[in-house]
Amino acid sequence: QVQLVESGGGLVQAGGSLRLSCAASGSIFSINYMGWFRQAPGKQRELVTIITSGGTTNYRDSVKGRFTISRDNATNTVYLLMNSLKPEDTAVYYCYMNSAHQNYWGQGTQVTVSS
Repeated sequence: QVQLVESGGGLVQAGGSLRLSCAASGSIFSINYMGWFRQAPGKQRELVTIITSGGTTNYRDSVKGRFTISRDNATNTVYLLMNSLKPEDTAVYYCYMNSAHQNYWGQGTQVTVSS
């Protein structure tokens, strides 16, 4: 079975940085997209960033210039570098993969940014 295991969350002060990682394992034939979603308390889950198989990246407006997504195809790992963190970035962050017309999700990791 396909699994996504993510790590790197934690507590950080406003203006600080964190790097999340997500490693995919199992029977993976091809990867169309990998990326990150987040869900804050009382709010809907929202897309943060996506990287395509061709390396094209997309970011939601509120994180542009602060967050960077990258990948290591050899290990099927995707990273999210978060700089200049703000309290409004506080959320559970979920790794995402689209592979062979199916969607897969990581277990979620908590990111808390204090003011």
